Amino acid sequence: MCSIHEGSSSPDHPVEAPAVVHPRRGTALVRDLLPGFTGDLLAVLTNGLLGDLEDAAEKADDAVFTNPGSVTYGAPYRHPRLIWGIGLNYLEHASDLAEVVPDEPASFIKGDHTVIGPGEAIPVPEQSIRTTTEAEVGVVIGRYCRNVEPEDALSYAAGLVPVLDQTAEDILERNPRFLTRAKNFPGFFSFGPQIVPLAEAVGEGTLGDLVVSTVVNGEQRRTNTVSHMRYDPAFLISFHSKVMPLFPGDIISTGTPGAVHIRAGDTAQCRISGIPGLINPVTGFGGS
Repeated sequence: MCSIHEGSSSPDHPVEAPAVVHPRRGTALVRDLLPGFTGDLLAVLTNGLLGDLEDAAEKADDAVFTNPGSVTYGAPYRHPRLIWGIGLNYLEHASDLAEVVPDEPASFIKGDHTVIGPGEAIPVPEQSIRTTTEAEVGVVIGRYCRNVEPEDALSYAAGLVPVLDQTAEDILERNPRFLTRAKNFPGFFSFGPQIVPLAEAVGEGTLGDLVVSTVVNGEQRRTNTVSHMRYDPAFLISFHSKVMPLFPGDIISTGTPGAVHIRAGDTAQCRISGIPGLINPVTGFGGS
């Protein structure tokens, strides 16, 4: 599942439409598969249409599909109801920061004003002299989820998505209570280009086998596997579902193998094995 650019009344505000990427047939707009549908991809999830969409993609005429490489992708949707971020979830990353992995997930919430999509600029805020980018596996919730156990939790996921989560690290280091501010500047949450079903993402392997890498200017700077998370995605879904209800389209960004300092002119990338990568340029002061 994804969102693609259809055109633009302004270069900075392209018109986006929800679409699916079929593994064999290509990319098709949701409205061509579900006649009368007018919402975004979030509406597909919140209205429980994912199964209908998958069936329609199998039965549709070949004429509605196009080459996935011929389209430009945006953020899958722009206004998730809730974004949970997870800090210090890889042992190696915690040791980098001279921190101890917490006894429970160290989570925080980000606003939807932070959302950008593939190719959009990450603006380094004027208030920060040391901003970092962090590649992460995002888990998208596919149905209402409350008080579930880890062994059932992954059945509530619509899929996985690459994430670049940004932090004003210098602000955070001044006081850990500044976490919300350090994480919530505009452009500090990029996700996309596609939400990939779990089974498709892992293939013949397991979720723990997925390799996650933070890449800057084409150089793989930090990398690790999901198996080295302190709290795996199933546990994170379960844990947070016992804090509050999780709804379709909510995102849990599961933590990074390592943060990398970025400056204007850099290019940041999230690479996850089995999933199309996410790339964003970095600019100077900006955001509104």
